[in-house]
Amino acid sequence: MDKKILADFLVKAKLNTYAASGENNDKIFPNGSKIFKFEEKKIKYQDRYFGFNPFIGEEIVWKSGKIIWGMNYYGKIISKEVSEKQIYQFLREALKKITKNSPFRGPDSFKRKDLKYFNQVNGDIKNFMGKEKIFYNNKLTYILTYHGGFIKIKDNSNKFSRE
Repeated sequence: MDKKILADFLVKAKLNTYAASGENNDKIFPNGSKIFKFEEKKIKYQDRYFGFNPFIGEEIVWKSGKIIWGMNYYGKIISKEVSEKQIYQFLREALKKITKNSPFRGPDSFKRKDLKYFNQVNGDIKNFMGKEKIFYNNKLTYILTYHGGFIKIKDNSNKFSRE
């Protein structure tokens, strides 16, 4: 799949899932996961995560039923100086500033009052690793690491199925 088409799709998907609604996703599966889905034409996106603080998850993209891209992430709040609600609300604000040049998490930096968001990534959409941090009054408050890239599967065992 063309990198530009995938980047455009990822931005749309992310702006229409967690960044838009956060924990308001009422669907919790028996295994404890929460899932956000987005699709456009023959491309499908799913973000599945477990937990609240800390949390772990994965994002997967399928094209015409075949897995083509994925990202794993793990994050947590590490300070009690600001509420979880405030941190996650600020995080969603930052995630809404996603760019097509780096369609993984938020922008390089973002600031609102005493909260500052930083995102550093190495690589490109084909293969990448990154870390995002939130500071409150210049003290590290939240951290998330992520990595991913294109995926190639040898057989047809990766067909998308609805849950």
